[in-house]
Amino acid sequence: MKTVAFYTLGCKLNFSETSTIKRQLIASGLIENSFDKGADLFIINTCSVTENANKECRRLIRKAKKISPNSRVIITGCYAQLKPESIIEIDGVDLVIGAKEKFNIFKYLNNFKKGIHGCEINNLDYFPSFSIEERSRSYVKVQDGCNYPCTYCTIPLARGKSRSDFIKNIISKIEDIGNKGAKEVVLTGVNIGDYKEPISNKNFYDLIKEIEKVDVIDRFRISSIEPNLITDEIIDFVKNSKKFVPHFHIPLQSGSDNILKSMKRRYNTSMYINRIKRIKEKIENVCIGADVIVGFPNETEEEFEKTFKLIKNLKLSYLHVFSFSERENTLATEMKGKIDKFTISKRSKRLRILSEKLKYSYYRKFSNIKKEIIVEDKNKNGYQYGFTDNYLKVRIPSSKKFTNKKIKVQLGEIKEDCIFEGNPILEDVSKY
Repeated sequence: MKTVAFYTLGCKLNFSETSTIKRQLIASGLIENSFDKGADLFIINTCSVTENANKECRRLIRKAKKISPNSRVIITGCYAQLKPESIIEIDGVDLVIGAKEKFNIFKYLNNFKKGIHGCEINNLDYFPSFSIEERSRSYVKVQDGCNYPCTYCTIPLARGKSRSDFIKNIISKIEDIGNKGAKEVVLTGVNIGDYKEPISNKNFYDLIKEIEKVDVIDRFRISSIEPNLITDEIIDFVKNSKKFVPHFHIPLQSGSDNILKSMKRRYNTSMYINRIKRIKEKIENVCIGADVIVGFPNETEEEFEKTFKLIKNLKLSYLHVFSFSERENTLATEMKGKIDKFTISKRSKRLRILSEKLKYSYYRKFSNIKKEIIVEDKNKNGYQYGFTDNYLKVRIPSSKKFTNKKIKVQLGEIKEDCIFEGNPILEDVSKY
C-alpha cells in the first residue's frame, strides 16, 4: 500500500483525531490522496449520533470500493466502537479499529488480516489530537469521553469515561500549532466543561487562564459547552480576555423541563435562561448557538411550543437542529410516546426556519461596520472566506496576500445564506 485516503463523519473532535491519524500514517511512508480520486487504503472515521451517520458510513464504504476495487478499507470512530461485529460483515470492510487502538492503526498495516481490534471500552488512555490542515484554524482536543448518562446518547459507550490532558501538554501542542502558522485554535472535546487535569484536578477555568498566555495564537474559541458547566468566572474571563472570542455554543436540546428531565440533562430551563442572560449582559455582541433535539419521546405539541418560544424569546444567534434518532443500548429506546416521522419533520422545519431568522437578525446588527477576520486558505469562485471573532462569516475577493492573515474589513451586504460581503481595508492590511 502506497496511498491512503480519509473521510471524517461527525464532530470537530473527530476531525482533530483524523488529522492525528493522518500525520502518523504519512510519517510511516504513505501518501495522501483525496477520497474521490481513490487510494490503496481508505480510512473512514465514523460518528454514532444519528442513524443517518450510520447510513453515510455504509455509503462511503461502497463508494471507496467502487473507486478503488482492490483497496483495503478500515473503519474507526464511534460507530466502529459500538457496532464492530455488524461493520466487519459489510462487504468491502477489512478492519474495524475501536477506541483503544485507533491511534495505532499503522501497526496493523504490515500484517493486514481482516478483523476487529481495540474495542474494549474500559480504562481507555487519553491520547492527544489536533488538526493542522486548515492553516488558519486548528482544532485541539483537551478532553475525551463523558460521564453524563443522557438517555438518548451513545457517546459514553463509544468513547468511555471522561478524561483529560495535562495543561502543559495542551500548551505545548498549541505553541507548536502557532509556530506552524495557525492563527486560531478551537478547543474541542466530548464535554470540555468537565475538563479535569490528571493529578491536580485543575478545571476548565484553570485551563483557559493558562491558554490565554500563549503568544503565538491570535484567537481561542470554545466549542460546545454544557450550560451547567459555564460558571460566572468563565463568563467574566471571556468578557475580559484579549484572545478568547465572544462566541459560545450551548446545547439546549429542549425547552421543556419535562423533556429535559426525561433526557436526564443536568439543568432545567431556568438555569439555561439564566446562563444565556448572564452571558448577554456581560459580553457585548456575543454570538450564542445551541443544539436542539426534535421529536424526543412524549414531546407533545405543547412541549415543542415551549422549546420554540424559549429559543425565540432568548434570541439565540443560530441553531443546530437534530431529529431524534433511536440509538441501541440507550434508555430512550424503551420509552413510550414515540413521535411519528411526519411530525418530527414538520417541527424540525419550523426550528430551521426560526434559526435562519435568528441568524439573519443577528447579522443585521453588524451591517456597515468594520471587523477583523482571519482569512482561510480555501478559494471558491474567486472568493476567500473568514470569520469575525463573534462568528460572522465574511467573503472577500480572493488574493494570496490575504491568505492566513488577520485583516480588517468593511462589512457590506448580507447574502441570503448569511454571509457578509467584506471589503478589505487595504491601508490596514500591512499591520497584520
